[in-house]
Amino acid sequence: MSPFISRNLAVVLARVGLLTTASWSLTGCGQAGPPDEPLESDAQAIVAEEAEDPGDTDEVCPGEEPTFTSREIVRDLSFPMRIVWGPDGYLWLTERTAKRVVRVRPEDGLQKTAITIPEAFQSGGQDGLLALALHPDLLKHKGKDYVYVSFTYNVAADPAVDRRTKIRRYTYNRVTETLGSPVDVITGLPGSDDHNSARLLFGPDGKLYYTIGDQGNNQFARMCNPNRAQELPTAAEVAAQDWQKYVGKILRLNVDGSIPKDNPKIDGVRSHIYSYGHRNAQGLTFGRGDKLYANEHGPKSDDELNLIQAGKNYGWPYVAGYQDDQAYTYDNWSASSPTPCNELSWSDFAPPPSVPRQLESAFSHPDFKEPLLTFYTVPNDYVFFDWACGFSQYICWPTIAPSSLHYYPAGHGIRGWDHSLLMTSLKKGAVYQVKLSPNGKTVEGEPAVLFQTTNRYRDLAMSPDRKTFYIITDTAGNTSGPTGGVTTVLDNPGAILEFKYTTSH
Repeated sequence: MSPFISRNLAVVLARVGLLTTASWSLTGCGQAGPPDEPLESDAQAIVAEEAEDPGDTDEVCPGEEPTFTSREIVRDLSFPMRIVWGPDGYLWLTERTAKRVVRVRPEDGLQKTAITIPEAFQSGGQDGLLALALHPDLLKHKGKDYVYVSFTYNVAADPAVDRRTKIRRYTYNRVTETLGSPVDVITGLPGSDDHNSARLLFGPDGKLYYTIGDQGNNQFARMCNPNRAQELPTAAEVAAQDWQKYVGKILRLNVDGSIPKDNPKIDGVRSHIYSYGHRNAQGLTFGRGDKLYANEHGPKSDDELNLIQAGKNYGWPYVAGYQDDQAYTYDNWSASSPTPCNELSWSDFAPPPSVPRQLESAFSHPDFKEPLLTFYTVPNDYVFFDWACGFSQYICWPTIAPSSLHYYPAGHGIRGWDHSLLMTSLKKGAVYQVKLSPNGKTVEGEPAVLFQTTNRYRDLAMSPDRKTFYIITDTAGNTSGPTGGVTTVLDNPGAILEFKYTTSH
């Protein structure tokens, strides 16, 4: 076990880290931002108005660095996927492979299983019980003690596998502390063993937002499946509830699963689709002024942080990161000719001549939006092969594998962190703090690196006062941690780690 995290409370300095490309620190003795209100128990900031005046708030002085205590609350969870702070003071989470919704008391790690969902199908690395969202009125005596989950299920007869995904609502019983009365919100969504994305949250408009990845198509074992992130459903397909073109999309749904009347019309068709052209958007959060942000995995470079706007096209698979023709071409394996795709062997580095290749600059669309930030953009002559990572080359690629995204509001908690985005990383065992401009439309400075350990950070929840952070880690997998290279030896497998703010100095 790492000395950084122990089962007993240990005081550590979780100082702001420095990127290798540039440094970032709290600079300037200015005013902190005005408070964002109100704050929901699930650690989402529901913000109605844009704040422009800095107001009368605490001063943030140069050189201040927050310090934290840290401890491991519990470990050996079965691939925890999502974690949310509940209004009952428990941490709610999904276990992807155990197919359970579990409540964990943060003080002592006491676990209470709310439900096990045996019909969730799990056989691969990214399927099973996935998303989790708590209704904003949970435990508020309004008759809406609802908990929403998503999971993959099999529509084929055994032993065949044909995955789909559904979003389901359960009702929480306060007496038995269990979930029951299942209601399927929507069924028949795309499902895969790769790139499901599966981030679910309530927006300030009371709608459900849900991310679906490109299913891992056009790569690895799925290289002969066309990438359909740019494809849009016809009116007839929507009427028939055929959702198979929802891959690579962010959806916006009414709580009953129907299509909101004010959803954007894209190519003349209104569906659940809110935005499209996404690869694997595992993080989604609302910030100041109801702005919606998402992060997603890039291929070998160019993980993205995006400002999501209704009806916009985010470029994948034609563009990765900025549209700059740097270190990426769209190699369409599924369209290989004259040699058919099923006769080829996958390569991350050199596609055969039969595979069509397209430069990013060849793509043109009036609704295309570039990201706010990439992790990281590299030049065409960048050498992606690194002996330090052996057969796990992707760990050494210039990406961080962002796995969640959370807004840190102004006026609540840690000075200097106002109006920031926090994103967990699978590859780096760290949380990246991205400072937003006052209007939230750009990024200020370089990200800071926090809480580094040798783990795969899957998701994050915050206490209501925004001074304690709870991070779930993968039970197994490859990571680099803070030292670089690659390892499968994790400090805290399947754990909940707590980082509690103490002071700034």
